Amino acid sequence: MSRWLKILLALLWVVQSTPVLAQDQNPNQPVYIVQPGDTLTDIAARFNISVSDLIAANNLANPNALQAGQQLVIPGLQGVSGVLTTETVPFGESLLSLSRRYQIRADMLVRLNHITSPAQLFAGSTLVIPQEEQNKSLTGQAMATPGETLLELAAVNGQDPWALVSDNGLGGTWDALPGEPIFFPTDQAGENGAIDPSIQSVTISPLPLVQGKTTEITISARQPLTLSGVLAGHALHFFSAGEGNNYVALQGINALADPGLYPLELKGVRQDGSSFDFEQMVVVADGNYPKDPPLYVAPETLDPQANDSELRLLENLTAAADPQRRWDGIFQTPVDQPICIKSWFGDRRSYNNGPYIYFHGGLDFGVCASLNIYAAAPGVVVFAGPLTVRGNATIIDHGWGIYTLYAHQSQIEVKVGDVVQKGQLIGQIGSTGRAVGPHLHFEVWVNGEEVDPQVWLDHPFP
Repeated sequence: MSRWLKILLALLWVVQSTPVLAQDQNPNQPVYIVQPGDTLTDIAARFNISVSDLIAANNLANPNALQAGQQLVIPGLQGVSGVLTTETVPFGESLLSLSRRYQIRADMLVRLNHITSPAQLFAGSTLVIPQEEQNKSLTGQAMATPGETLLELAAVNGQDPWALVSDNGLGGTWDALPGEPIFFPTDQAGENGAIDPSIQSVTISPLPLVQGKTTEITISARQPLTLSGVLAGHALHFFSAGEGNNYVALQGINALADPGLYPLELKGVRQDGSSFDFEQMVVVADGNYPKDPPLYVAPETLDPQANDSELRLLENLTAAADPQRRWDGIFQTPVDQPICIKSWFGDRRSYNNGPYIYFHGGLDFGVCASLNIYAAAPGVVVFAGPLTVRGNATIIDHGWGIYTLYAHQSQIEVKVGDVVQKGQLIGQIGSTGRAVGPHLHFEVWVNGEEVDPQVWLDHPFP
């Protein structure tokens, strides 16, 4: 065998035995960074490619061995490069504002995310964004008012008008339309891009919304506003929070709400009497609540008429939103230590071998210390008496549309109109109403909906 043939064979062996990544073959191909919980099937579906193409493009010897942080080339995306990230669409963004903010052509965003209509940009949905080192997100934002030129807008914001033209893909300084977002580089956090200029930012937490959870909507405005809105059929109540023009609304999402899209509408009235409104669909995600084992209770506590009557009473009692917020910080656990939770919020329930059409509307605390029941937060007692399902119950109004309910008591220690303090003794644990043993059933109501109380015991609102 000649010397040159030996060298050629050796080179062939090196090439064949060395793993070659697709990104080494073509450095301009877009790369996706694997996130915790990702599977090849999920990633392939996200980018509308086949799993086999994904495996081939990345020379994956073991497709089941994905690791968070691993880089995968995404084949077939012509004209796309950089790192593909997944962003949650905030409330108040449009295709135009996202395109300008991330310095990406709108048609590329449409193609990458299979958008058939700009109205598909639902708040809480995920959007694939290609990020390249030379493209930095523009976090500063302004809108030209009627009659205001781009030159004037640039001067007010200390920007170069020609840089604004270039960064925002405009034909010239004459091309900025009133109400359209104009972006520029700043060190500030990003603002919402498609809402009225009087709104600086809107933050919704959590996003997407979740069955049975408390939604917190925080608005920072550039001027005093009178705000209102509607979310999933509930009128929102906005209250001033902190210094400046900051407003907060709290809203519960029904634990049995169908996962999907719900309208969120915001309306505002400025100091001069002029008004604006903005509406966008938001995503409500499944709370993934499990099924409890079937329970057996007194048949009279399942009477549909009695159940409906009690629900209507509770909805009426918790409908008012007192502008005085009486609590501060997290709520106190309403029983003595040590605590033991016998059943969690949201669990799907079947009674007396019936269908799973119920959900557990609170937390059940067993008797693991004493029989004492304490107020979770300061407030005013608005109900104290017997109910069919909840037995002897107490309801406390904490302001801003927030209420707590304490059910199945053997003895009630307060009366309607009493002002109670956090940690004050208000009753004794019992087993009245629909109960299979002594325990405290503890509920939190937020603007007319039962929500997970554990969140209020762990997290301060607002």
